Amino acid sequence: MRHIAIVGAGIVGVSTAVWLQREGFKVTLIDRLGPGEGASFGNGGVLASCAMVPVTGPGLMKKVPKMLMDADQPLFLKWGYLPRLLPWLRKYLAVANEPDTRRIASAIAGVVGDSLEEHRALADGTAAEKWIVPSDYLYIYKDREAFEGDALAWDIRRSHGIAWEELEGAALRAFDRIFSPEQNFGVKMGDHGRISDPGKYVKALAGHVEDEGGDVVIGDVIGFVFDGDQVTGVRIGGETLPCDDVVLATGAWSGPLAKALGLKVPLESERGYHLELWEPSVMPRAPVMIASGKFVATPMDGRLRLAGIVELGGLDAPPSRAPFELLRRAAKAAMPGLTWKDETEWMGHRPAPADSIPVIGAVPGLKGAYTAFGHHHIGLTSGPKTGRLLSQLIAGKQPNLDLGAYSPARFKS
Repeated sequence: MRHIAIVGAGIVGVSTAVWLQREGFKVTLIDRLGPGEGASFGNGGVLASCAMVPVTGPGLMKKVPKMLMDADQPLFLKWGYLPRLLPWLRKYLAVANEPDTRRIASAIAGVVGDSLEEHRALADGTAAEKWIVPSDYLYIYKDREAFEGDALAWDIRRSHGIAWEELEGAALRAFDRIFSPEQNFGVKMGDHGRISDPGKYVKALAGHVEDEGGDVVIGDVIGFVFDGDQVTGVRIGGETLPCDDVVLATGAWSGPLAKALGLKVPLESERGYHLELWEPSVMPRAPVMIASGKFVATPMDGRLRLAGIVELGGLDAPPSRAPFELLRRAAKAAMPGLTWKDETEWMGHRPAPADSIPVIGAVPGLKGAYTAFGHHHIGLTSGPKTGRLLSQLIAGKQPNLDLGAYSPARFKS
């Protein structure tokens, strides 16, 4: 039985483990903190099949300076980190144009487009099923003019099969009265879903992996062992775990380990924040993206999670206060009747390759080495599909999607 070591036990790594077990492989999950403790714990919880549009849209370069100077905009920067950030930032902004936006969206659509069904298939027969909740997904805008300002994004979604219903004025109020009268236009999409507790969901999937004979190891992977061009083991501290294949799925921490596999990936942390409001007085009927603030409000077990914001500042700096304060202000403005008894704060790291496309596939020039990272803010949405594709690839089957756009070969050093 071939033994696959999967480095990283977030939603991508755990999904890969589940699907590999179903293909008949022995698997070991390795994570420095344990399953579901990183970005998979703190994400927005939405199975957002519509989320193929990258952040790097046309005109971003002109918008960034104004956004950074406005405390009510959802973009923040640790200014002391800027010199280190610049090489990545130049590449990131270089694709902020319409042709590249459409090209990137086509790639992302391949791993997000059927998220609800992929999660159902992944969790089928496991204890994780109970956290999957089918739902609508709502975007709300100040008015129709603001919606039409996002015309390119909605045209891209339409071209990839996303359908929606427009709710204006009284129609939006009839659907959900929680929103401020200043939010006067909504877009309602069906066939989406949410996870009612993302951390517990991923832990339940990891528990299923163990129940099926897999291992979970808590430890910090520092490198790999090679026999010529074949990966033969994973170095965890001072010890070696032998394996036949390795999958690198450590999200924002993947850069140094990718380098050890011969890849030079321009990767940064898209630092994300969430604020959880416990025992809220009201809940939105469905997960909702507040378009003006670029954050999502998702009903979860016992609380409402507000998640989003982009901060660039690397992996080491502590959380900033301003993003939490912005989430709090924006939520009160969008849902003025909302009160709550307690709140919790979280900041985590989302993996952002400069070209905005996940790095999925076999590492060129090596046998037994695969990557599965770089999913930006769509890791939860795209994790199950990524895991299925990798399991097919490792099993020697033809994946049901052309993986060329995601290939690690584009970063071969």
